[in-house]
Order: sequence, then structure tokens, then C-alpha cells
Amino acid sequence: MTSVRVLAAQVLIALDRGRTTLSTEVDRARRGLTDERDRGLLLELTAGVCRWRAELDAYLAACSTRPLAEMDTAILATLRIALYQLRHLDRIPAHAVVHESVEAARELGSPLGAGFVNGILRTYQRRRDTLTLPPRPEAGATRRQHLAYLSVTLSHPRWLVARWLDRYGFAATERWCQFNNATPDVTVRARRADADALTLLHDAGVTAARGAFAAEVARLAPGVLGSLDPALRRDLVVQDEGSIVVAHAVGARPDERVLDLCAAPGGKTVIVWGDMRQRGCLVACDARPHRIQILRDTLQEADQPLRIVMLDAAEPLPFGEAFDRVFVDAPCSGTGTLRRDPDAKWSVTLEALPALVETQRRILAQAASAVAPGGLLIYATCSSEPDENDEVVDAFLASSLDFVEAPLSGPLVDPRGRLRTLPPRDGLDAFFAAQLVRRESA
Repeated sequence: MTSVRVLAAQVLIALDRGRTTLSTEVDRARRGLTDERDRGLLLELTAGVCRWRAELDAYLAACSTRPLAEMDTAILATLRIALYQLRHLDRIPAHAVVHESVEAARELGSPLGAGFVNGILRTYQRRRDTLTLPPRPEAGATRRQHLAYLSVTLSHPRWLVARWLDRYGFAATERWCQFNNATPDVTVRARRADADALTLLHDAGVTAARGAFAAEVARLAPGVLGSLDPALRRDLVVQDEGSIVVAHAVGARPDERVLDLCAAPGGKTVIVWGDMRQRGCLVACDARPHRIQILRDTLQEADQPLRIVMLDAAEPLPFGEAFDRVFVDAPCSGTGTLRRDPDAKWSVTLEALPALVETQRRILAQAASAVAPGGLLIYATCSSEPDENDEVVDAFLASSLDFVEAPLSGPLVDPRGRLRTLPPRDGLDAFFAAQLVRRESA
């Protein structure tokens, strides 16, 4: 059977080639693993490397005379996994990590690379007490020193931490990076609308805590979910608490007509339908066949027989001014959810933002055409960046005289009436939502 380390390397190789995600590749690789411990190790190794890649690469560069960019992708993946184990895990002795990494290199088809792996890891072992990374800056440090520490030692894209540093300052940016690098708690809700997740867990003797901002959420320590009784596990749905907060911000009510334009994978759609008490009309849409299938599966698992439409939300919509609420959970950079999606740290670039923003503006403009007079348009992202959040909403309001802002309310709403979660402050991934209302017809 293929070893966990080889599967982990294959996941990282696929990520390096692009056009996929960590969750997709881990789900695919897990199909060959029956032991829950191996499945957990696979996720630990791959997510850990993604979280700490810049730190790992700095150490590897110090131990190699060959530039990382010239290394074979399989060898580089093997080295990153090994160094992650040596630096961040202590369950396996160092000599075993080295031996298993050499064997993984051979299994990946690189017998010559196996010797290279052995040499790099033994060099690291000899020099580990003398190798250093940029230290935490002291008072009076330069911007360059701040960015070196945040981007290398705390392993985040330099362009992104530079933006956070300018907006929030060093202390908050450091806490944000530390938040992203920590293994997240698992947040769950009950699959049935009449059940409570925390009660189900407590009744089964499982330690859990209620969510801070969504009453139906129960928080579990990392790793607990896989140990639950299968029957209890089937009664629970994993969903980020911030995602649930955004879904509730839609404010859907029974007997309304609601359009969810970018609905896949469907977790928010289920929450919105629950807020409607399963009464009214909810139409869920997405653009691509595989996304529609994911959406359909989510709704079927929740026993929600909703209307599903495949369409491109950036193109003219076929509905007319038909809906009381239109929800746009826009495709975005995902920079607000790097704790749960650490691979996005390295797949999203500053250069990609303008194209994302253009798509977001087009979707918001098309969504507005489906809002009935007096109806609401809710725009949301899981981005940390104002380009995709406030600036998109402000540009829309400036160009559309038919809409005005309708401030949201609640503990996570800023002075402008926009929902904004901040990891250093709230302990949640970064989400954004704004609510706009269409003027009544004259």
C-alpha cells in the first residue's frame, strides 16, 4: 500500500501544479486509506506544510547548495514534509523521519533524489541549533524587518501581510498570522433543524463548547471529530461559524422569495432555508456542473428539495425583478479563510485581485436586476481585502441610483453597518457582508 508520506507528497505536487485545492486532493488521497490515524496524518502533513511553507523553505535553502526552484517537485515535496515533521511534530523520532523520507523519495520514482533527501535532512539535523529565521522585531524596527518576520518566520505571503500591516499595525497582523497557523477547532451544527449540536455532543459525553456568535454551533477540539461514534457523526454537519453568521445575515423570512446566486457548496443555502422555516421560494444557483452536483448533494443530505439552476451570475439573469432577497456570496480570493484553507496562501496572488474584483462587480450588477422594489441585496465574501469588499459595494452604490445601503445589525457590524469579522479580534475567519435595498417604485 502507498505510504501516507507518498500520498502527502502527491497532494503537494498536485497543488504545485495548480488548478486544484488542498481539500480536493486530500479527499482524493484519503480514499486509499482505511485507518483513521493515517487519514488524520495525511491532513496534518499536507495542511502543516501549506501553513509553514515559507518557514520550511527558508531552512531548506540554508541547507542546500541547489536553489529550491531547480529541485524536482517530488523531492521538494518530500523535503517539506520531512522538515515539517522535524520542526512541528514530535511523535516520530528524527532518524525515522529521515529514513521514511528517503524511502518515500524512492517510491516517488527518484532513487538519485533519495540520496539528496538524505543529505539535506542530515545537514539540517547537524545545523538546526545554529540556523535562524528573522526574529520578532523590537521597538523601532523597520518596515522591512516587520515584513521579513511576518512573511518568513510566520510564513505568510509578503504582499498580503504588507497590506495587513498598513491597515491594522504590527501587533494585530502578528496575531492574525498566528491565528492562521494554528490548527482550527472544528465547528459543527445539527443536521436536523429541531436538534441542538451541543446537546447531542454532551449527551454522548463529548466535550464541546457553544459558538460565540452562532447559537447553533458547537466547537470541538482539533481531531475530535474523527473519533465520534458514526451515528453521532451523521447527526452533525461541519460548517465554519463565520459562514453561518453570514448566512443568518441574509435575514431570510418565511414565505419570501429568495435567490442564492453563488450557492455551492450549499452550507449557507441550508441555513437560509432554515431561517425561512422551509416556507417560501428559495432558488439556489451556481455556474459549473461539478459545483451544481456538490450543491445538489448538500441539499439532498439536508433533505432540502430546493430549486437549483445552473447559470453564470456574471451574465444577464432570466428572472426579472422577482425576489425579496438576493444573496451574492461572491467568488473571491479566500484570503479571509487561510486558517482552514492554508493552500490559498500560495495560490492567490496580488496580481489576481483585479480580475476577481471585475467578476464581483459584474455579479453584483446582475444580481441587482433580480431584486424586487423594496427588496434586499446582500453581498458577501470570505476575503480580507477591501478591494473585494467595501470597494465593490461602494462602486456599485455610486453607479446605481436604485439602491441605498440598509445597515446590518449585531456585534460583528462596523460603524458603516457592514458585517466584518476579524481574526485577531473575533477568533473567526475573516468574512464580510453588506446589505443594500432597492428603492420602492415611484
